[in-house]
Amino acid sequence: MLTKRIIACLDVAGGRVVKGVQFANLRDAGDPAECTVAHAREGADEIVLLDITATSDKRRTMLDVVTRTARGLFVPFTVGGGIRELKDAKDVFDAGADKIAINSAAVQNPVVIESIASRFGSQAVVVAIDARRVDWGFEVFVAGGRTSTGKDAVQWAREAAARGAGEILLTSMDRDGTRSGFDCELVRQVADAVSIPVIASGGAGSSRDFIAVFEEGHADAALAASIFHFGLEGVGQLKLDLQAAKVPVRWPC
Repeated sequence: MLTKRIIACLDVAGGRVVKGVQFANLRDAGDPAECTVAHAREGADEIVLLDITATSDKRRTMLDVVTRTARGLFVPFTVGGGIRELKDAKDVFDAGADKIAINSAAVQNPVVIESIASRFGSQAVVVAIDARRVDWGFEVFVAGGRTSTGKDAVQWAREAAARGAGEILLTSMDRDGTRSGFDCELVRQVADAVSIPVIASGGAGSSRDFIAVFEEGHADAALAASIFHFGLEGVGQLKLDLQAAKVPVRWPC
């Protein structure tokens, strides 16, 4: 049985790790390099760093932050934010990332998924989807959750997979930072619609939430930020709780 991955996420703005609620009211959570090392030592299977203002500021990813964060990191490292074309992806890989995450650029120009996957392999391409509940289902938002697209999240996930994405990073905007639990319905709909791994994000508040999203949401991995940054639940203890619930995970140490 494949193990479920626990991923620590760093939302970065101005070179600092920040975290808010539903993409707003950000507060400082520390230095990216220090946070990544701490989470990896605690047992995180992977680290994701998202430069959350790169798209809205119309700039490229802060490569100096990526380089400094990647230095000494010994688990897979994904970077997103400000990646619009093949060259941007190459620069981020050269700075030390193992995978790149694309969101707004992929929606605006889906061919970019194909070009990056063709050059670096699907395993290195994560398509990030920020989705919010609407009357007709789940709508995709871009630009750090600021802009609606009219796209259905499930259909967009299918298209992204068909174009070469190796994983989907699926964030519930409604649950982001609330610690009220993952949106298992959203995750299940996307996970059941694609054959590539789906990473659940948004709403983690306790071990029970992770157990639910793995069992009910059919997620392959689950990502969290607040509960790890602010010491509410360490990765090591979380993995012990998951093992006790018979959820297959890598040993925390």
